[in-house]
Amino acid sequence: MVAAADDRNYAHKLGITHDMVVQELGWDEDTDEDLRADVEETIGGETVDEDSDEVVDVVLLWWRDGDGDLVDALMDAITPLSDDGFVWVLTPKTGQSGHVEPSEIAESAPTAGLTQTSSTNLGSWIGSRLVQPKARPAKR
Repeated sequence: MVAAADDRNYAHKLGITHDMVVQELGWDEDTDEDLRADVEETIGGETVDEDSDEVVDVVLLWWRDGDGDLVDALMDAITPLSDDGFVWVLTPKTGQSGHVEPSEIAESAPTAGLTQTSSTNLGSWIGSRLVQPKARPAKR
């Protein structure tokens, strides 16, 4: 039974831990409430919305086909992100309404200055993890 419970521990799969500041963008009626509840339980509070001016550790970007320009959304998402922070682009799985082709994320991420590092299965959603490149020390 541990595996089944572990499979539903979305925050753990997303690398979210207690006391992280998590911003949620793109919420709509179709978002996964179990995932949202698990994240808030794990961080010990509520996620912050797009109006927050806090520096955040993680951005959860719910994204569907037809939501607009993903590059613009990613640029907005990285604005409050800490240096070590990361973005999860959460998209409906293949066959679901609003499904986004993985190539759209792969092409949009570098344009926004991000690198895709992994993806994970989150029930009826797929999560794509994007990070900012590490700054290289200047050569002297």
